Amino acid sequence: MSSLLDAFAHFRLLDLLDITVVALIFYWLITLVRGTRAVQLMIGVGLVLAVYAVAGYLDLRALRWLLDKALTIALFAIPVIFQPELRRALEALGRGPQRVRQLFAETAPIERAIEAVNGAAQPLSKRRIGALIVFEREVGLQELTETGIALEAIPSRELLINIFIPNTPLHDGAVIIDRQGRMMAAACFLPLTGSRDVDPELGTRHRAALGVSEETDAVAVVVSEETGQVSVAVGGRLSRGLDEGTFVSYLRALLMPQAPSRGWWRRLWASLWDWLRRGGRSAQQEHPSGSEASREGKQRGGKQ
Repeated sequence: MSSLLDAFAHFRLLDLLDITVVALIFYWLITLVRGTRAVQLMIGVGLVLAVYAVAGYLDLRALRWLLDKALTIALFAIPVIFQPELRRALEALGRGPQRVRQLFAETAPIERAIEAVNGAAQPLSKRRIGALIVFEREVGLQELTETGIALEAIPSRELLINIFIPNTPLHDGAVIIDRQGRMMAAACFLPLTGSRDVDPELGTRHRAALGVSEETDAVAVVVSEETGQVSVAVGGRLSRGLDEGTFVSYLRALLMPQAPSRGWWRRLWASLWDWLRRGGRSAQQEHPSGSEASREGKQRGGKQ
């Protein structure tokens, strides 16, 4: 008890900061691997470490020697086994500073792309025509874009429907839409998911959508040619059978940056950003009020 009191007596604010940072790191790692096959692997590693500790406590020399050698090998095997998760972790870490730019990102092209995809998905769903559309986010999809036919077109309902009509040259593969809302390529090849937990009824399109969402942070839209269901894959998870309203709201939440008006500091930054774009002029100076505009109009009329 006295040792516990001594520990609290020497407790500093830096110790609290240290504990908080470590807790946030563990929380981030848990959210990163949640719902992936890495969870089962981590449970297995934890059990091996627990057995190793028990073997050391009971002085089971043969078992401890065997586990010691196994853990040595595991130090080299774990980076290979957890390669997809480690890649996602590093990509997520690198995307951190880029989220600041999302406060001022232009949403009109993305909104137009979402409307075009929804406008195409609904009739394709009714006619049970398969489709696969991938939205690029922070992780670039240039390598996947190069596997298809370059388009660099503005998304439209008619163009998307025409692409996925059966027996047309571009109907196989995926359409990729970049961060600026442009259709960069069609008939692109995507990696298939390696997960064993996938519903066996899912076809190649759904497996490709899950695969690209596991390896990148992309959002994949799938229209099933068997059931006509519209689904969205993101982060290795598939949301199936979305109605039109839920589908559009889900895409907007995933693809469109959060509005700056949701917090006082975001409103402040938005106002500062607008002021800088106008070169230090106020909105009233740039856009005169109605009375001022009418006075200017009368002055011009008098001069004429």
